[in-house]
Amino acid sequence: MVTQFRIRLYLLALLVMAGMCLLVYRLYEIQVVEHDYYAARVPGSKFESVRIPGIRGEIKDRNGLTLVDSTPNYELQFDLRTIVDVYKDTHDKMPDPYVWERFDRYGQKEIKKETDIVQIVEETVFPGLQDLGLLADYSANSMRVHYRSTQGVVPFTYRRDLSFREFARFAENNIGIPGVTVSRTGRRRYLYDSLACHILGYMNLADIDQVPEEKRREFDYYVGDDYGVMGVEKTMDHYLQGKPGEVTIEKNEKGRIVGEVSRTDAQPGSDVYLTIDARIQMVTEESLRKIGRGAAVVMNPQNGDILAIASVPSFNPNVFIPEVSIDDWKRYTEDPTSPMFSRAVNPYAPGSTCKIPIALAGCLSDSWRYRFSCGGGAQYGKKFMKCWHSNHGHIDLSSAVKVSCNGFFYRYANHTGIRNIQTMTDLLGMGKTTGIKITGEKPGNIPNPEWLRMQGLLWSDAFTALTSIGQGATEATPLQMASVTSTVCNGGKVYQPRIIKKVVEQNGEVVWEEPPKLKYDLTREGLTAEQVETVKRGMWRVVNEGGGTAGRSRSTITVINGKTGTAQTANPIQPTNAWFIAFAPYENPEFAVCVFVENGNSGGGAASPIAKYIIENATIMDRGHKIELTALPEAIGRTDRVMSVSFDNTGLTAFAQADADSESAVDVTAFVPESLQQRNFRPFGGLLAPPSFRQNTDRRGQVGNMNSNPKPKFRPFQWLRKRN
Repeated sequence: MVTQFRIRLYLLALLVMAGMCLLVYRLYEIQVVEHDYYAARVPGSKFESVRIPGIRGEIKDRNGLTLVDSTPNYELQFDLRTIVDVYKDTHDKMPDPYVWERFDRYGQKEIKKETDIVQIVEETVFPGLQDLGLLADYSANSMRVHYRSTQGVVPFTYRRDLSFREFARFAENNIGIPGVTVSRTGRRRYLYDSLACHILGYMNLADIDQVPEEKRREFDYYVGDDYGVMGVEKTMDHYLQGKPGEVTIEKNEKGRIVGEVSRTDAQPGSDVYLTIDARIQMVTEESLRKIGRGAAVVMNPQNGDILAIASVPSFNPNVFIPEVSIDDWKRYTEDPTSPMFSRAVNPYAPGSTCKIPIALAGCLSDSWRYRFSCGGGAQYGKKFMKCWHSNHGHIDLSSAVKVSCNGFFYRYANHTGIRNIQTMTDLLGMGKTTGIKITGEKPGNIPNPEWLRMQGLLWSDAFTALTSIGQGATEATPLQMASVTSTVCNGGKVYQPRIIKKVVEQNGEVVWEEPPKLKYDLTREGLTAEQVETVKRGMWRVVNEGGGTAGRSRSTITVINGKTGTAQTANPIQPTNAWFIAFAPYENPEFAVCVFVENGNSGGGAASPIAKYIIENATIMDRGHKIELTALPEAIGRTDRVMSVSFDNTGLTAFAQADADSESAVDVTAFVPESLQQRNFRPFGGLLAPPSFRQNTDRRGQVGNMNSNPKPKFRPFQWLRKRN
């Protein structure tokens, strides 16, 4: 009996020992061998990273004057996770879920339910903001979408326009309003409003869809940078964007935010220095306001620096910060004068200003030595292509430039040959983009036999004649023609136009610089200094000799030299556009200018006075005269015909009699195939990058009027008392 009991006891002991061994082995396996696997599944603290966008760098002119900066701005933000947690602790139950519909990827309708974040915020936060007078209309739907996509970890920006006085009021009295903070951010500011707007561009709010997936994975929550979508803001965006910071937050096992573990502050981006002289830019823009639609470019012919580049009408980039209203966007894009379209970098038929590159092309052959007859025009087939004058007689190249004789250039260009014209225009950069670092530049067009064959047509002498006077399918931008002018006046050097001077880090280190670049020297490409001087002398005679086509631009301050152009269009409402290219002074020129007047009657009457005004003001500034920079309101477009322009306090003389010697446009419609006429008559505006739109206030978000009638009265700490 005793033996039998002992056997049972031993068996029980063995079983207990075996169980203990099995338990120890399993504990060892779980805690040692498979520790990492199970540790990841044990509820506990979790750390998550949030990216902080950097502060954008400044844009300055060539002299260091700040044109664009990021001024301190105060934003009222909601920590929606905290607000929801407080609501849970102070209410017996959550509000009924918000129900919404969506379509899945198969097109099937889905019914979704989610926390009604809008009602929670209205009950928890709005009474306190109402007492402080800080309520404002907002988009309730935007708050729902934000909470849905971020789960409340990234704060929702309720107001982006908090004044310093409102910030101070909040800082003094915000005790007891859960989850509401004021964030100090950098708000983009264009200090002179519309000044240089087509150069500077505008900004959009951050768009997470534009961030590569691998970049997003670096953070648990990626708060992106505002980014440029036009002008220098876009082309230099990667330098202007600041260095991002990072915040690490801790969450407990219930997913609630416990606190901030670490923070790395964001740093400012680099500053971009332009070649623009803000003083010359302002003078240029003010002069263009006389005409309503047009453009002007001012270059330094000694290195290719762009000192001013302007287009009217204009827009105010501040309207886009932080978001543009739908009404303002429609106002800009539906305006028939297209204020957001930069005419300075878009092509038009250049008219007789094209005779300057044609004159240089003739120097590649022996054409420049010959005298050709005007003849009042030239016969091509059964049609006669007229000169704007009845007959200039038998003249040389310099005289032909002076009086802008079409008949001479018809014969001169055909004697030169289209291949030489192709070679010269290619050297001068016509028919292709210059590569300037702003958006929207188009290449223009210099027609040739191969190009015309692609249009289903064959080349003839008539097409060469059309090209010689800048008509037909010939197109050039004001920027290109300013570059051509630079080349003539500096003795034949073709410089790369540049608008970015350098990029400087906050510590003063230059991280990028674009030195002047000499692309070609015409005296090394087959021309002589004498030949270039012949063309240059012709431009002096245009202004400074009797019978020239731009006598109105003669100056007592400096020696202005130029070439007029009047180009026919296919638009019956806008029959001609006016051009004037100029440089000053004659020796050691400092300024090369191109002025384009849309719907101008003649280059001599409508464009040359503007060039004179710009050059004279730039000259006296260069001699020490000071000009005060002021913010410029938007230039308003106008569509009336510009006959002549005056700066003698009489304003725009819309229907003045043109000068007797002013070149007029020649009707070449009979020589331009109908399929090519439309090139000179097309709608302006182009494709614009869509901006960040200010969300319209929806019906649920109309709360701003509650500030003047606060009720019920909010009591600080009321939510704490409920918790306790």
